[in-house]
Amino acid sequence: MGVAMKTVEFRDAEVVLIDQTLLPGELRFIRCRDIECVAEAIESLRVRGAPAIGVTAAFGLAMVALQNRGEAREKVLAALEAAAERLERTRPTAVNLFWAIERVMRRARTAQDPAEAAAEEADAMYREDLETNRKIGEHGAELLRDGDRILTHCNAGALATAGVYGTALAPVKVAREQGKRVEVYADETRPLLQGARLTAFEMVQEGIPVTVLTEGMAAFAMREEGITKVIVGADRIAANGDTANKIGTYGLAVLAREHGIPFYVAAPLSTIDRATPTGEEIPIEFRDRTEVEFFNGRRVVPEGAGVLNPAFAPRTNTSPG
Repeated sequence: MGVAMKTVEFRDAEVVLIDQTLLPGELRFIRCRDIECVAEAIESLRVRGAPAIGVTAAFGLAMVALQNRGEAREKVLAALEAAAERLERTRPTAVNLFWAIERVMRRARTAQDPAEAAAEEADAMYREDLETNRKIGEHGAELLRDGDRILTHCNAGALATAGVYGTALAPVKVAREQGKRVEVYADETRPLLQGARLTAFEMVQEGIPVTVLTEGMAAFAMREEGITKVIVGADRIAANGDTANKIGTYGLAVLAREHGIPFYVAAPLSTIDRATPTGEEIPIEFRDRTEVEFFNGRRVVPEGAGVLNPAFAPRTNTSPG
């Protein structure tokens, strides 16, 4: 099981990724041949989701390294340092981005052939992501029961990772493989609708029952629709367990506690930032106000009104009660 297409791949020394801003209406692949293309894809959410961002950054560095292969070692490393600096300026919250950059750069800096080392490390990270997500699914599926109705937020499926299983949706997919009848309730996830556009797209593609609701309907769904569990992903987890995830997750955690519904965060170890003590220290990305002001190119907020557009909730209480 799993979405057949891969979210991001490294082919012919190019970074090939799905343009997620066009889904579900159009499935288009972007072929990046320079680091600016990779950086823009991350900044504009053509690729998004912490694990997917990390793998994409690693592939971007591998691309730059191979483009400079044959040059003096110092020149290859200089090109990599410049590319790494550009990637680090794309999005501040997803710790997988910085973890991936540091891992590739550390390997390249200590290798006699930094180009080969960078490419090997990026490929290893890609394969590890696929395997890790499968394991998240296996562990998470043990918590799911036949008939569960699972509420999720944003998109933490295949499209948020290297592909196939994802993180928060991995337990659902594995549970379905095991024959359990589980279904998904997907928050629409405003203002960019990742739940409606991407999570629902994945579930429909895989034949998993899915119902889309707006964030304002979550409490109603918990009380009236029989939601049994909430599973979300994460962009950064502090050393004390505080979790930064897509804005709206904090509200879900509070509602889940109020209704006595188990609330789970599904994420790989690379999302845990042991250098950040608590959620208070997690840098929160604030995105352009136009994402809220306009919908499908049409202004929906009057000029002169203030706009608040944080991309993440810095401290999610994950206790169910």
